[in-house]
Amino acid sequence: MCLIAGGMGKDIREKLIAMTLAGKHRGPDSFGVWTDEGVLKSDDFSRLKEIPGGRIGILQCRLAMTGSKRFTQPFVNELALVHNGEIYNHYQIRAYLESRGVSFESDIDSEVILRLIEFLRERGFSFPHAVKEAMRWIEGDYAVAFSDGDRIYLFRDPVGIRPLYFSPNGFFASEKKVLWNIGERAIPVQPGELVVLGNGVRRARLFSFEFLRGRFLPKESVLRGLENTLSYAVKVRSAKKTGVLFSGGLDSTIIAYLASQSSEVVLYTAGTEDSPDLVWARKVADHFGWELRERIFTLDDVRDAVKKVAFAVEEPNPMNLAIGIPLYFATELAGRDEVKVLLSGQGADELFGGYAKYLEKPELMWEDLLGIAERNLARDDKIAMLNGVEGRFPYLSLPVVALSLRTPLELKISGNERKVVLRELAIKLGIPVWITKREKKAAQYGSRAQKLLEKLARERSLSLREFAEGLFRETFPNAF
Repeated sequence: MCLIAGGMGKDIREKLIAMTLAGKHRGPDSFGVWTDEGVLKSDDFSRLKEIPGGRIGILQCRLAMTGSKRFTQPFVNELALVHNGEIYNHYQIRAYLESRGVSFESDIDSEVILRLIEFLRERGFSFPHAVKEAMRWIEGDYAVAFSDGDRIYLFRDPVGIRPLYFSPNGFFASEKKVLWNIGERAIPVQPGELVVLGNGVRRARLFSFEFLRGRFLPKESVLRGLENTLSYAVKVRSAKKTGVLFSGGLDSTIIAYLASQSSEVVLYTAGTEDSPDLVWARKVADHFGWELRERIFTLDDVRDAVKKVAFAVEEPNPMNLAIGIPLYFATELAGRDEVKVLLSGQGADELFGGYAKYLEKPELMWEDLLGIAERNLARDDKIAMLNGVEGRFPYLSLPVVALSLRTPLELKISGNERKVVLRELAIKLGIPVWITKREKKAAQYGSRAQKLLEKLARERSLSLREFAEGLFRETFPNAF
């Protein structure tokens, strides 16, 4: 996980310095900058003034997760490249490229992206086609920027796990606030999209969820396929010691169970002392004998944390503020424990019919899936990054998404029952029925964060929406 940023224009050194300072919370381990006049890499942020001048540049602030901690991006060859995220099949791609004579300078997963694009370019692919082909090879969560010295190319994984924004004036960054800090607008790079900066802005959608649709599968194939794809997605996203954002509900219990088969698992939950999520998390953890770490928060805790959450969320959205409170406290606790990877059940509701609104309008599942990147994933990424933690989302691996799009509606919603096939999978795995039958409760209600935020708003004689909008204006007075 890290910050990536950059742009173009006359002598951009000062803007690169300002962007680094605005986003270094995403990558405090080291920084690296490439411009068309030189390269600087250091773990000493006091050296920022030594950044080379030039008219085009890209940078990274690194939170080391994969590979050697001593290596900092950008990777520079014929192209200069920076990457935020994780490539889960980088060993396999590396082995293939090495068998074709490609050499590597590091063990970092990000370098695989650069070498793959260079490899495809040597075989006659144009930049847009090389990026599109690379997306077919790569299994991961990624936001990438690279430059050939004339233009900057931006692309994002097909689900949009990692955030990325650009401005019409030719700048980009992992978070909106980094662009706002230099007086630029922030427009999302869409999932699966290529954006080219230079002589204006060009955009091309290289991947769509439509590509994954196909004939519906029989129940037996769906159930078997879901167990296999989700088990693999959990395994490759796990670490030696894996944290799980845990509410005691169906989605997070399945993730925790699968993770516990190959990794040491620690559960993290946050809520008020009497909150349903805390009560259920304790019951389920006790049943399986899993370690549970609790962050019990009070009104004063929320009062102290709410500005930090607003800083991360970057929008005046009261629902995201309320959801962000327990996420902030859980990731803060994990960060203090030096657990850098937290698995999340995010995406299961949109894929398998978890929300009550789908009972009457199941077509909203598709609409919500298309909007999940900016509505949910960007929020979760930015909040976790405040605490030096990386959230990973097994349900949103492409094989699981593809399977869900070929799952018949009756295996998602039947009568008043939602997430039918997930409940059947849980029972097949050995998860007790009393856990699978727990009714869905959104994080802001299950943790009681919503109630506490409403109390804070009433202290100022405001509605929750007015309170959220006021926080946003206070935090980002220069936002567009």
